[in-house]
Parts: sequence; C-alpha cells; structure tokens
Amino acid sequence: MSDDGANVAAPASADPRAGSTVTDANGRQHDGGVEHLLREAAPQVLGAVLRRYPDFDTAEDAVQEALLAATVQWPVDGVPSSPHGWLVTVATRRLADWHRRESTRRLKEATAAALVPDDQRYAPPPDADDPAGSAAGHGIEWPVESAAEDNTLELLYLCCHPALSRAAQVALTLRAVGGLTTTEIAGAFLVPEPTMAQRIVRAKHRIRAAGIPFPMPAAVDRDDRLAAVLQVLYLIFNEGYAAQSGSQLLRADLTAEAIRLTRRLHRRLPEHGEVAGLLALMLLTDARREARTDPNGGLVPLAEQDRSRWNADQLRQGTELVAAALAGWPLGPYQVEAAIAAVHAGASRVEDTDWRQILALYGILQRLVPSPLVTLNQAVAAAMVHGPAAGLELLRSVEADPRLVGHHRLAAVRAHLLEMAGDAEAARACYRQAAQSTRSVPERHYLLTRANRIRAAESNEGGQGPRGEPPTAKKDATSHSFAAESTL
Repeated sequence: MSDDGANVAAPASADPRAGSTVTDANGRQHDGGVEHLLREAAPQVLGAVLRRYPDFDTAEDAVQEALLAATVQWPVDGVPSSPHGWLVTVATRRLADWHRRESTRRLKEATAAALVPDDQRYAPPPDADDPAGSAAGHGIEWPVESAAEDNTLELLYLCCHPALSRAAQVALTLRAVGGLTTTEIAGAFLVPEPTMAQRIVRAKHRIRAAGIPFPMPAAVDRDDRLAAVLQVLYLIFNEGYAAQSGSQLLRADLTAEAIRLTRRLHRRLPEHGEVAGLLALMLLTDARREARTDPNGGLVPLAEQDRSRWNADQLRQGTELVAAALAGWPLGPYQVEAAIAAVHAGASRVEDTDWRQILALYGILQRLVPSPLVTLNQAVAAAMVHGPAAGLELLRSVEADPRLVGHHRLAAVRAHLLEMAGDAEAARACYRQAAQSTRSVPERHYLLTRANRIRAAESNEGGQGPRGEPPTAKKDATSHSFAAESTL
C-alpha cells in the first residue's frame, strides 16, 4: 500500500518516466511510460474532481499536486492498479485538506471578531456571509468517479464556453485538456510566458465569475458548443502545421496534441460525421509533414515533395475515416475539406491529381461556409482546370474583401496565377508583396526565392517571362497549405 492507500505494482526495471512500457498492479501494460500515462489521465481526473468541487482553479491545483506526487512516487513504488482512481483520491484528499485549513482559519477569525467590543468593530468579520464551518471539508466523503469514465468531452465543452474569447479557449484547452504547461503553450504561440499565464488565469476567473457549470451543457446547446470545440482543435492544428509567425514552419507538438485530442473526441462521438471529418483532415494533412520541409527547415511545395515520405498509416486511417464520414448526413465543412485532402493524397504523382473533383468539392465547401479563403483555394483549382484566367477572375471577386486586404495569401495566390499566365513582372511583384506581408520566416524565404527565380529566368531569356514553369509549383506554399484552408 502507498501512503495514499492505493495498491501499487512492484517498481519497474526500466525507468517508467521515459518512453517505456509500464505495468500496473493488475498486470495491465501502459505504453509510453508514466509521463504519457499521466498526460492521458489528467483531463479525466480533472473532470472527476470538478464534478465534486466546481472551482476550476482550485480543482486544477489539486490535480497538479496529485500528478506531481505520482511522478515522484510511481517510479519508486510502481504504478497503482487503478491509476485514475489513485490520482482522483489524492487530488480530492488535497482539496479536503485545504477546506479543513480554510474552515479552521475562518473559525479562528470569527471567534477573534466575536471578542472585539461592538464599538470597536469597523468592518464585518471576514466572510461573514459564509458562517464558519459551512465550507465543505469536515468529514466530507469524496466519491471517486469510475476510472473508466472519460471527461474529455465535458472538459472541452467547458474550455470552449462562448463566454471565453477564442484565444482564451485555445489556451485553456491546451492547459486543462492537453496537459501542456504554460511555458509550452507560450512557446508554441510565440508569446511571453507571463502573457500566456495571464490569459489562462483570466479564463479561469471568467468561468468562476460567470458561474459556468462543469456538467454537459443542455442538449440545445451541444451542437453550438461542439462547433466551438472543433474550431479550437482546428486552430491548434493550423498553428502547428503552418505557423503564422516565427522561424519554424512546423510545430509538431501542436499538431500532435490536436490529433490526440481529436482522437479522444472521436472515441466519445464515433458516429458524428464532422468529428470524424476533422480527424481525417488532420491525419491526411499531417501525413505530408516529413516531406514538407527540407533539411534546413525550408518549405517544400506539394509538387516537389517526395511522396514516398508521406506517412502511409496516417493516409490509410484518414482515407477510411473520410469514406465513413461522407456516408453520414448532414454533410459538414470538415468532411468536405477532408475529402479534398483525400483526393490529393490519392494521387501517386502530382500530375495525377484530379483537379476537377477538387474544384467541385470547393464549390460545395463555398456553399456550406462562404469565405474568401475558400475562394483562394477555388481560384487555384479553377486555374488548374480552366486555365489561369479563370482563377484570376475568381480572385477579383474577393480582392476588396476586408478580411483579405493586406493578407499575404491573397498576394501569393495572385502571384502563382500570374506566373502560370506568363506575366513574369507582375508575378514577381506579387511574390515580393506576399513576402513582405507574411510573419512566417520560412514562407517569406520561399516567396522571395520564387521572385528571384523569375528574375533570373527573365535575365536568361532576355526579359521574356518563364512560361514553362510547372503550373502546380506554387500549390503547397499558397492555397493548399493547411493554414490557407482556415475557412471556418
């Protein structure tokens, strides 16, 4: 027995904090070691504690103490027979201890105040509206949730409550459900750690001040809340797959976390077409990750990627999910985007890409969620099917849209289509304009390289534009990067 009353296994021979497999007291094996096991357990434990003590800040502090105790104790004593139950027990005991201390403090303050003569009381006793002894903690029984219960969905609903800003929803989701530290989240989004810490604290205070309950929202609210959850996961993946700023094009920690959380959501809602569609979209897109950068971290466009480096297992999983998701109804935008990604994934060579099908799918997507970013993708597909003039015509329909004014992707797509049309001088100017607008160092470098390549070709050809450029050369850097598909 451990100090916390849970049966534990004998210490493992390998260090269970590392990426090894650990065995609990019941003989069950857990891959990834203690660190991975704790990360998987954290949201379920937090959800179980929140059900009994609906103060997000205090409950999370108690869970963090339990996780810290586990990292110290389990490598020495072994993994408990019920890791989730052990963590819930320890966390709720920490809460009970805090409540006892708080009740004692209030009782002492109330007693001291009672001894002060009436004419010397300049203020009411502390917490006078909450009589001493009323706080939970004295002799309280803390029911432990079933270790098998998964509170991930409920926690996602809480973190994505409409009372919170989108930035706060993303940060709180990564902190409470993803288990990332504040330092890790701040690093992923390139903001100072104190700024991210304040964002998370304000989100927690907002939940408390608004009296937002933890249990599942009413049925009428679930669809809207789930839409917010999916968008937050989508944004997290976007930032990891095509970072909006900084020196790195990819942030694998964010893409991996988005996929992990979406997998858990899919396990809870296996029949929901849009959940399956989002997971498929992530898998099909992330499958290209290894081929998307060169050894120096530079961007490799889709037409130039070594497709043998694409992750075959992710492609298979994503394609199977798309097929199943499209069989359901109603059809949603994530399912359509996943279908587009599946068409690209199904082409063994870039020349084999079925652009007519892609163009048709973008038409469906535009009807579902009208957006100028969808139009950017449509423009490239239209150019591939009907020629660059058709794509440029579509661009003219959205170039005055305030959501795209100054956006580097508009200039980048225009540059690509102008290059296809043979207008080298205008294409070069647009590439340079796009490079000046983007905050991503790898994208800026790529766009400037494209501009310089056109200039070099003009010099070699005596001022004639490079009409022989393969028409898909710019595809991945502009419209078909995952970040360009932020249509929702």
